[in-house]
Amino acid sequence: MLRIGLFLLTNLAVILIASITLSLFGFQGYLDASGSDLNLSSLLVFCFVFGMAGSLVSLALSKTMARRSTGTRVITQPQNASEQWLVDTVNELSDKAGIGRPDIGIFDSPVSNAFATGWNKNSALVAVSTGLLQRFSKGEARAVLAHEIGHVANGDMVTLALVQGVVNTFVMFFARIIGHTVDRVILKNERGHGIGFYIATFVAEMVLGILASAIVFWFSRRREFKADEAGATLANKGDMIGALQRLRAEQGLPSDMPDTLTAFGIRTGANKFGKLFTTHPPLEDRIRALQALR
Repeated sequence: MLRIGLFLLTNLAVILIASITLSLFGFQGYLDASGSDLNLSSLLVFCFVFGMAGSLVSLALSKTMARRSTGTRVITQPQNASEQWLVDTVNELSDKAGIGRPDIGIFDSPVSNAFATGWNKNSALVAVSTGLLQRFSKGEARAVLAHEIGHVANGDMVTLALVQGVVNTFVMFFARIIGHTVDRVILKNERGHGIGFYIATFVAEMVLGILASAIVFWFSRRREFKADEAGATLANKGDMIGALQRLRAEQGLPSDMPDTLTAFGIRTGANKFGKLFTTHPPLEDRIRALQALR
């Protein structure tokens, strides 16, 4: 229920912000004055505002949503030696990477995982699962934290949000062109838009969204190699390889994190849709890339 509530609140915020933005621009709709043809410039503005608003609102709320959806407890005052080590390690790695010290959290999960999120590199959240802290050596856990700090230092959260926003824009744009064509050519509506437009647009958005997501997934996979390299540089190459090898032993287990955070975790769960639709490269490829790193 919590995830559903967060989803609904996020979408309401997107609609509100996009509507206010369009009103400020004096937006009057994306049909021409006759109501028969599309005004492509107005349509592109409409799609851009809604497409980017969705990504940017999600980015702005990412820390709050991540904490609530995973049950992450942010460490304000370390309660034991393990938490003190975690705080000291993340702070040290952050200073080394030249970014602001992030909030540091722990979430209860038997699966080894960690994630980073936040709207900019100086206001991030880095969290690690209890399972990872229990099973990984200190060196391996430090390498995982360095990997997540690498995501933050590289600005991956912002860049991925912008990529997603551009993809959303063009999916909405072309879906509405398809819907308009169906409405005019097949259903013979001459003015305005009938129910056929909305049905065709919805179906087109679903299909185009799936196809376009391959672009986002491709970018996400490239980010992982960069974050692994950061883990090897900020921490230790051998420990980063060891951490990935330990993750490989748990390969196939569910990621135990919301879909919205999977791209920012150290690992992903089993994937049923092939390499084109996964956020992370195969662990074997990541290990080989690190082994080749000088």
